[in-house]
Amino acid sequence: MCIKYPIPEGVKISYGTAGFRADASIISSTVFRVGILAALRSLKTISVIGIMITASHNQISDNGVKIADPSGGMLTQEWEPFADLHGNAPDPQNLVNLISEFAKKENISFGGDYSAEVLLGRDTRPSGESLLEAARQGISSVVGAVATDMGILTTPQLHWMVRYRNMGKSSLETDYFKQLSNSFRCLMDYIPGEMTASEMDELIVDGANGVGGAKLEVVRNSGREGEGVLNHGVGADFVQKEKIVPSGFGQADVGKRCASLDGDADQFVYFHVLPGSNNKIELVDGDKILSLFALFIKQQLAVLSKEDGRQVHLGIVQTAYANGASTDYLKKLGLEVALTPTGVKYLHEKAYDYDIGIYFEANGHGTILFSASFLSWLETRNKELASTPEVELINQAVGDALSGVLLVEVILRHMGWSIQKWSELYQDLPSRQLKVKVMDRTAVTTANAEAEVVKPTGLQEAINCEVAKYTMGRSFVRPSGTEDVIRVYAEASTQEEADNLAKSVAQHVDRFLGFGSS
Repeated sequence: MCIKYPIPEGVKISYGTAGFRADASIISSTVFRVGILAALRSLKTISVIGIMITASHNQISDNGVKIADPSGGMLTQEWEPFADLHGNAPDPQNLVNLISEFAKKENISFGGDYSAEVLLGRDTRPSGESLLEAARQGISSVVGAVATDMGILTTPQLHWMVRYRNMGKSSLETDYFKQLSNSFRCLMDYIPGEMTASEMDELIVDGANGVGGAKLEVVRNSGREGEGVLNHGVGADFVQKEKIVPSGFGQADVGKRCASLDGDADQFVYFHVLPGSNNKIELVDGDKILSLFALFIKQQLAVLSKEDGRQVHLGIVQTAYANGASTDYLKKLGLEVALTPTGVKYLHEKAYDYDIGIYFEANGHGTILFSASFLSWLETRNKELASTPEVELINQAVGDALSGVLLVEVILRHMGWSIQKWSELYQDLPSRQLKVKVMDRTAVTTANAEAEVVKPTGLQEAINCEVAKYTMGRSFVRPSGTEDVIRVYAEASTQEEADNLAKSVAQHVDRFLGFGSS
C-alpha cells in the first residue's frame, strides 16, 4: 500500500501545531502515513483518535492533516518527532522499520483485544475527499483498525467528537449542535430583564466561504454551491491581518456588529465597518475576545465567591505577540497572566495549570479550560449547576469559532454592550511585524516564552538599545517554524515609532544572521 502513496521527490514536510500542511498535490503520501500514525496512537492509548483533513486559513489549493488525541486536544508533543520521521521516511522498507522500532519502544501490540478506531473529518476543499481516502487506506493497513468517516466538519467539531466519544457520550454532529443551542438558550434566559432593554443589532457573520459558513443558516460568504473562493479576500485571517472588510461587506454595514470565521472555523474575530473609510474596519481581535471573556468570568466568580468563599484560580495565557495594551489591561483587572512560546499547543497546555484557564492568540484562536476539581465543586455546590451552560457552551477540546461567537453574543447581551463599547476596553498599541531572511534560523535560540534572545550573543543587547529609544517600546525576535526567516515584532506609542523600531531591530538581525542586506 505504501507503493500507492510514494513521497514526491524532494518533498519534506514538518509536523507542527497545524499538523502537516502543504500544496494538496504533494501531500497524499503524508496523509496516508498519518492514517497509520493515528491507528498506532489509538492502540497506544486504547482510545478513539481523530484525523482532520484541513489547511485552515490557507488558500484553497493547499491542504493538510492533523491528529486529535483522546482528550480532543492536539497530538501529544512527545509523538511529534516520530510524526516527522514517520511522515518523511524515504521508502516503504524504511517506514516499516520505523514503525516496528517505535511500536517496540512504546509497547504497542498488534492484533490484541483492542482494535484501533479513528474518526475522520474533512473541510470543504475539493482535495479533501481523495486525501480522506488516503488516510482511510493508511488506517486500514494496521491490523484490525477501523476508520469512521464523520463527513464534512469544522475542525472543532471533529475534536469535540473525539473528546465526547472517549467520555462515553453520544458524539454525532446533531449532539454537538444540540449542546451548543441548548446552552446558548439557557444562558440567554439567565440574563436579567433590564440587561436586554436596549435592542442589539443582528450579528452579521462572514463564513470565509468555508465549512463554518456551511454550518450556519444566516451567513455571508457561505461557500454554498461553489459561491466564492475559500479564504480568498474573506475570513478571520484576512480580516485580522489586512484590517479591511471581507468580500460581501461594505458601507451599508457601517457600525454593525460583524464576525469573521476562518476556513475551518477554529478561529474568529469581530469587527465593525468605519464610516467613509474606504472599507476600513475597527478590528476586535483575539486579545479583546480574551479580555471580554476574562472580565465576564471574573465578575461571575466574584458572585460565587461571596456566596461560597472558595477562591478559584483564574489564569490568563498569552504569547509575546499579544498586544501589550491587552496584557496591561488584564493585569490591572488583578488577573494572573502567563506567557508561553508561540503555538496553540503551548497555550492549551499552560491553561491546564488553573481552575479556569483562558487563552487566545490575536488571530482569534483560543478557548477556556475548566479543571476537573472546579467542575466537581460546581456540581456539589448546587445540583442545578451539574451541567452548567457556560461550560457546555465552550468547546474545551480546541478553539471553536461557532461556540466562541455564541459566548461573545451572550456576554455582550448580559453587559448591554455594543461592539463599539467592547472595542473601547483599551486602546491597542501600534505594532509592526517584519521578517528577515537568514542563512540558518536555528542559529537563534530564545528564552522567557520567546521574548528574549539567548543566542547569538549580543543580539538581545542590540534590541534592548533600540527599544530604549521609544516611548512604550517593546520588541522581540523569534525563528520561523517553517522557513529560514527570523520574525520581528515591535510595539511603540505611535505607528511611525513602531515601524522604525521594527526596521532597526530587523537591521540588527540581518547584521548578525543575514546575507548582508534585508
